[in-house]
Amino acid sequence: MPVRKDASGRRSVEAEVEVPGSPEEVWRAIATGPGISSWFVPSEVEEREGGTTVSHFGPGTSMDSVATITAWEPPRRFSAEAPEDMGPGGPKVATEWIVEARSGGTCAVRVVHSWFASTDDWDNQFEGHMHGWAAFFRILRLYLAHFRGQPCAAFQLMGAGSEPRAATWGALLGPLGLAGAAEGQRVSSAAGAPPFAGVVERVGPSEHPELLLRLEEPAPGIAHLFALPMAGQIFLPIRLYLYGDRAPAAAARDEPAWQAWMAERFPVRAPG
Repeated sequence: MPVRKDASGRRSVEAEVEVPGSPEEVWRAIATGPGISSWFVPSEVEEREGGTTVSHFGPGTSMDSVATITAWEPPRRFSAEAPEDMGPGGPKVATEWIVEARSGGTCAVRVVHSWFASTDDWDNQFEGHMHGWAAFFRILRLYLAHFRGQPCAAFQLMGAGSEPRAATWGALLGPLGLAGAAEGQRVSSAAGAPPFAGVVERVGPSEHPELLLRLEEPAPGIAHLFALPMAGQIFLPIRLYLYGDRAPAAAARDEPAWQAWMAERFPVRAPG
């Protein structure tokens, strides 16, 4: 997913995925607050041109991504602009979402980030964003295949450990009961871990450790775990998306247990 550049100074990167569903069903998943929150991060969307989108990447407003909708063409396309999505001093970023119907009851979803710059200073960060979209698109595909349109209760967790990455990743998976997990395998939590059970949908390569589970307990849903080197630590984000009537009670009950379990084993150190 290399950065494309043209003579005007416009640069762009894009990612694409094919997902099950009609254009209207896919649109609801990518262009409404409840839909986006069901596979990405907690979000709100004012569904109109000139409206605002907000995505919450963590606690506090400093981790919110806020953009203004500049085009709104349901169920085919929308775009939004964020003035400082890459942080203070960063370029203004335009993000375009496109839905294209395919044969066999599927759609292609494409996201394009574009910005203007005279240097390569931001290229690596944008390329990194595209790798992140590839992971979230796997969640989107799983959501649309198994939980499309269902109400969602989701929560996010964060832990951190020391280098090397493989050791910290192993220290997470072992106590959870996920060491050596293989795609298609049925798994359940180890004694002392927060309770869960389900099927392994994806195991990432060693250079990009990742697990994607389709859950049966504590409610039907999806769990996504991965390891991310950053600022001298190995961060361990975990996201749980629970669906259906059981989801709100299960999330309210189990989120504190997960938070305590992660804080005890993988406390996040302050920078510096």
